[in-house]
Formats: sequence, structure tokens, C-alpha cells
Amino acid sequence: MTEAEDRKPQSDEARSAFTAPAGVEASVMATADGESSTTSEFAVPSGLDVTPAPAVEDSEGSAFNPPSLYSARKAPPAFTPPTGIPVVSLTKDVPWQDRMRTMLRMPVAERPAPEPVQKPDDSGPAVPRVLDLTLRIGELLLAGGEGAEDVEAAMFAVCRSYGLDRCEPTVTFTLLSISYQPSLVDDPVTASRTVRRRGTDYTRLAAVFRLVQDLSDPETALSLEDAYRRLAEMRRNRHPYPGWVLTSASGLLAGAASVLVGGDIIVFFAAALGAMLGDRLAWLCAGRGLPEFYQFTVAAMPPAAIGVALTVANVDVKASAVITGGLFALLPGRALVAGVQDGLTGFYITASARLLEVMYFFVGIVAGVLIVLYFGVKLGAQLNPDVALGNSDRPLWQIGASVLLSLTFAVLLQQERSTVLLVSLNGGVAWSVYGAMHFVAGISPVASTAVAAGLVGLFGQLLSRYRFASALPYTTAAIGPLLPGSATYFGLLAIAQNEVDKGLVSLATAASLAMAIAIGVNLGSEISRLFLRIPGASAGARRAAKRTRGF
Repeated sequence: MTEAEDRKPQSDEARSAFTAPAGVEASVMATADGESSTTSEFAVPSGLDVTPAPAVEDSEGSAFNPPSLYSARKAPPAFTPPTGIPVVSLTKDVPWQDRMRTMLRMPVAERPAPEPVQKPDDSGPAVPRVLDLTLRIGELLLAGGEGAEDVEAAMFAVCRSYGLDRCEPTVTFTLLSISYQPSLVDDPVTASRTVRRRGTDYTRLAAVFRLVQDLSDPETALSLEDAYRRLAEMRRNRHPYPGWVLTSASGLLAGAASVLVGGDIIVFFAAALGAMLGDRLAWLCAGRGLPEFYQFTVAAMPPAAIGVALTVANVDVKASAVITGGLFALLPGRALVAGVQDGLTGFYITASARLLEVMYFFVGIVAGVLIVLYFGVKLGAQLNPDVALGNSDRPLWQIGASVLLSLTFAVLLQQERSTVLLVSLNGGVAWSVYGAMHFVAGISPVASTAVAAGLVGLFGQLLSRYRFASALPYTTAAIGPLLPGSATYFGLLAIAQNEVDKGLVSLATAASLAMAIAIGVNLGSEISRLFLRIPGASAGARRAAKRTRGF
């Protein structure tokens, strides 16, 4: 035995399960030592003339490489049920998100064999490096707020672009893992990566999507080294907007939100000042290493304090609009939409974790505002919970304020400059639809919010498909004018004035509006995928969700 064979476990040796009956001549095969051994019953009879295959030198290779006789293009057909398997034909001009999402929703045995886009060398792809690249790409997407299904689709696209067909990515809130099995007889290779830090940078998110698109494009030759180099450049690149721009954007966002709910010019500047002070205090807490819960608590105090101070000073302004505008800059709409989307697409663990994160952020905001309102009530501030906000007397001003709110929200999300104008117009359209349905037609605010958010999701998905990019930059900032800031404030104010039942009803309304936003955005996205025809795809190309009523 050679040295390489000596290191192999003896259990890997193939032996016959039967012995030849008496009187039957057993076929023998000469070995290198002159010994003979009984062959398997599956051996070719001696009288049958079969041209032997040329001898291949058995060289010891890496355990992570596919077998030399295994080819994804010429893989043997799997077991086919009696009813047959519908053929899925996805053309190359379809966005990779749709192609990968379709295959992820199919059973493993029904997925078509991949055609490697990035051509590896003769020795096969370096499987550990491909899996590591896949995990790094998934980490950037998940940390940037992308939905779990889209992260899995991106990871699946990277693996299949290098010819790794038997890959199964798994995404949870903080853990990414991927398993690759070279063949049915080889042990799988599994790798994982933990997401420990999250940051909002949609410019980096768009760059990652372009990288996955280039990897999935057969006309773009991108090696592993080039892909790693582009990932390193994404991590080294600074954010597109400096800190003072982000602070100014948070102030303008709060001012626009205060005008949206009926404030005047004094309310605009008061809300902007409170939001900028809260943003700087939150940055100070982040620099000291405090958790995000306390950052939200501290950031919620200055707008509420300024509103209470104006009321105590008997200034004739709407203090409620000041506080409501400050809350708009803090409400975690991005995390809420991502959490509900994960739940609707079947990723319940990730959805639960995201919604729990939203709850902690919301409790932090509640704590910060309640502390200020409690002391304001003790000081004699006459805060009226029945004041009317969001009147329809100035529709043009409110539409302009909604556009400004979406624009500043896009800057806070670190979006690319080329997408800011489109998402701002999308936000103005969303508020126009909401105002027409609620203020003019008299429809309930929850239904109006759901329809407006559905249009946001529909337009965002259309724009993302047109640009082969993520839908988040086109939808997240556009839902800013629809966030339930006023309902949240009035619920907190009622609780501070010992009207707990009334406060809980208002907070339940805020939760209903938030769920309507998230479900509307997801429904709009699904409608766009449902009715937009995929060229070359069969009727069964777009599979249903992972679970269908338990069957």
C-alpha cells in the first residue's frame, strides 16, 4: 500500500457483500502483489468485450475539492416522481434576485444544475475560499438591513456562479452559515460567520449588490482575488456624507415632520433644534460604548424638553407638533419593515429577533419621552392630548414637507446620491395617496397607510428591478412620512397624565399603523414579482412560500 492509501480509513475499502456459490468460478483480479481477491457481483462478465478506461494517476488532492469524475454539468439525473417534475427555465436577462429566490423555494432535488459563470481552473474551485467569500458578502448584506430571504438569495447566487450546486445557505439574525456537499458520497463542508456589528449604509449595500450582479453575469470575468479586492474596497470606503451633514439631516427631518402634522415656522426650527441636540447626545453615548437602548432614550429627551419648555413659557405654538417631529427621526421604521418582511417570507426566528430589537428601541424612546413629559406635567405644562394634528388645510405644504422628510431620511440612511431624488418623489406620492384617502375620502388611517405603503413597495420594487439593485434604498426612506409619530406621542402623553387606558389605545393605534406600513411594503413588492412576467420562465417558475398550511 502506498503512503496515501495507508492514511485512509480502512472502512472506506469496498468489499463484496456476497460470496460465490459452490461450483461457480469466481472472477479474480490480479493485484500489484500477485494476490487475488473476489470481485463484486456488479463486475462485467469476462466474455463481454469492454474497452477499459485509460488509467488515471491517483494523486492525493484536497478534501475540499469536488471529485475528479464529478461534473455539475453532467450530473446524473435524480429520482423523478411518477407525476414528473416541471422544467424551470430561467433566462440570463432576469435579475439574479428573482432567479435565486425561485431556486431557493424549490426542493433540492428539483433545482437545475448550475452553469459556472466564473470559470475555475482544472483542479476545481477552491471551495473554502468560495464559501468564505459567500459568507462575507452575506455579512455585509445582513448588517446593512437586508431581508433574510434576499441575503440567502445573494449567497446562493455567489456559490452557483462558481459551480457549487449542492449549497444550502442559512441566515438568522446574527449567524450566517453555509453547507456544501461535493457529491452524494462525500462529506459536506460547512462554514459560518457571526454578524456582531450593524450599520446603516445603503451605498455599501448597493455596491455589494453590484458585486453579486457581476459574479452572476457570464460576460464579466471576475476571479476570487478580484472579488476579495472589491470587498476590501467596500469596507475601507468612508460613508458618503460626513457627520455634520447627518446631524443637519436629522434636524431637517424633524422640522419637516412637524410641518407635516400642522406646525408653523417656529415649530419647524424648534423641532429641528431638538432633533440635532438629540443626535449629538446619541453620538456622545455611542462614543462611550453605551448600548443603543440608552442612545435612543437620550436622543428622545431634547425634542420633548423643548416642547415642554415652550408650553411652560406660554409661547403660542403647537408643542405637540414639536415633540411629534422629534419622534419621527427616531422611530425604527427600517428595522420594523425588515422584521415583518422576514416573518411574511417564513424566516420566523430572524423576524422575531428583529421585532424584539424594534420593541427595545421603542421602549427606549418611550422611556426618554415619558421622563420629560412627567416632569413637564409636574411643572404645570398644559399639554392637551386632544389637540388636532395633521389637518388638511395646507396640502401643498404637507406634500413639500413629505418630500423633504424622505430626502433627509435618505441622507441618514447613507444612500447613493443618484437614488435620493427618486426616493424623495416616492415619499411625496405616498403622502399624497394617504392624504387623499384619509382627509378627503374619510377612510380609516390604517387602511390609508396600508395602501400608500403598498404603492411605496410596488414602485420601489420596480425601480430596483430596473436597476438590478436592492429595493431597500427605494422604499425605506419613502415610508418616513407614514410613520406613526403623532399616535405614539399622544399615547405617551396620556400615560404621563395617568390616563393609562387612553394611552394604551393610542399606542395600539401606532402599532397598527406600523404593521400596516410593513405589510403594505411587503405586499407591494410581492405584487410586482407576481404580475411582472419573467421571460422564458414556466408557469411553475415562481414557487409559493416555504410552508403551505402545514402540508
